[in-house]
Amino acid sequence: MTVDDTGAGAGRGGAPDPGSDDSGPVPAPARSGDSGRGPGSGTAESTDGDGDDPLALRLEQLILGAERRYTPFQAARSAGVSMELASRFWRAMGFADIGQAKALTEADVLALRRLAGLVEAGLLSEPMAIQVARSTGQTTARLAEWQIDSFLEGLTEPPEPGMTRTEVTYPLMELLLPELEEFLVYVWRRQLAAATGRVVQAADDEEMVDRRLAVGFADLVGFTRLTRRMEEEELGELVEAFETTAADLVAARGGRLIKTLGDEVLYATDDAGIAADIALRLIETMADDETMPELRVGIAFGTVTTRMGDVFGTTVNLASRLTSIAPRDAVLVDGAFAEELTRTGLAPAQDAAVDPAPPESPAPRFVLQPMWQRPVRGLGVVEPWLLTRP
Repeated sequence: MTVDDTGAGAGRGGAPDPGSDDSGPVPAPARSGDSGRGPGSGTAESTDGDGDDPLALRLEQLILGAERRYTPFQAARSAGVSMELASRFWRAMGFADIGQAKALTEADVLALRRLAGLVEAGLLSEPMAIQVARSTGQTTARLAEWQIDSFLEGLTEPPEPGMTRTEVTYPLMELLLPELEEFLVYVWRRQLAAATGRVVQAADDEEMVDRRLAVGFADLVGFTRLTRRMEEEELGELVEAFETTAADLVAARGGRLIKTLGDEVLYATDDAGIAADIALRLIETMADDETMPELRVGIAFGTVTTRMGDVFGTTVNLASRLTSIAPRDAVLVDGAFAEELTRTGLAPAQDAAVDPAPPESPAPRFVLQPMWQRPVRGLGVVEPWLLTRP
């Protein structure tokens, strides 16, 4: 991609004229909660780093591996993209507007050039490239926040009286950065391999967009009351313990943790038996921990739309509703999930007492008990089933 010799923007590949209206503010790397401030900028219109903390600038240069060289307009022009597209990419990644401050680096230019190059080569559509930027930004923003708030904050406590955190942070980051970067790439490649495997095993393209999955919600009972009784630090430890336990159990059994919502986790699997086992193991594990509140789980089975790592649709809504009406320390499932367990021989059919299974049949792993039909807001009348072990 090259910039048009006239300086006028030519589609996605051209840079805008400096005097045009297209040279407005472009987001630059900064947390979206910084109220429009760019990295180290005193104000959105700052053009130098005179008011910045020297350590903050040194840390930024260490982490980014480059010095600030470009304004947003200069970065877009150097990358060979329009200001409009550059702005869309940066906002999608979650970065705040900085006006025309000189706060961008060679790496920022390269990132813009790569994304735009994928679009120009036809490997990604422009909307898909925006989605790639948004999903990557959202995921890594949460990771970075966790590492700073929970991991690095504890490690950078001054080890000796009289030492400042400033004297500890830079050398520690210098040592940790390459190791964390290598580990991040390793985990990403592993996850990408697993996701690619699911695509290859899918029967057709439609199955990957609208898949039949078992979706489970696990919810801590009485969490709102706990927030009024517990100290913030204690509550945070409880939530972290719950999320850690749930994530470990889901991963160990081959499920996929979709997201955590403090007092609730959402997971999904292709296999109803695995989803059922995860739910019951969660109940059993939490019941053995006296520090944990009671738990309830709802599972539904059916068509699910997947997008940017999340799941949507009626099946997801039904699983959520089942969780809200489930008894304490119990698992409720919908009729489709119960039918799937029965079809695969993991639970006995309802007429098993009249027509028992042959002696050579394996013992069922789960038991289903029909509950009273009830109306569920937005979903009509459902017949939940209580899931237990034999």
